[in-house]
Amino acid sequence: MSDGGSGRVVVLAGGVGGAKLAHGLQAHLGDRLTVVVNTADDLERHGLLVMPDHDTVMYTLAGLANQEQGWGLEGETFAASEMLGRYGEETWFRLGDRDLATHIARTARLRSGQRLTDACRALQH
Repeated sequence: MSDGGSGRVVVLAGGVGGAKLAHGLQAHLGDRLTVVVNTADDLERHGLLVMPDHDTVMYTLAGLANQEQGWGLEGETFAASEMLGRYGEETWFRLGDRDLATHIARTARLRSGQRLTDACRALQH
């Protein structure tokens, strides 16, 4: 897996299990870890690009994930989702308020011409 401590390690990840694996590896490898995340489950909700696997990994590695659920953000609120429901919008895929900010920022960066990789990496810092 590694060349004795000096090389990079790449892990393929998706969802909660991949996020937990990446988190464990990050504890031992630090910035030598590169995580390539599944994008097959990406979707558009309310005109925004939602990347569930990417965001689960990103929030987990940043120490922001909801540990009880395994996905989403700790202490998340759902006021925007509740209001969308009042307007008759589809809410089966509940987006938390702070999570919604991630989707808004990512989508805005893509619409301004950034590559997906660059838009995602910018959110990770």
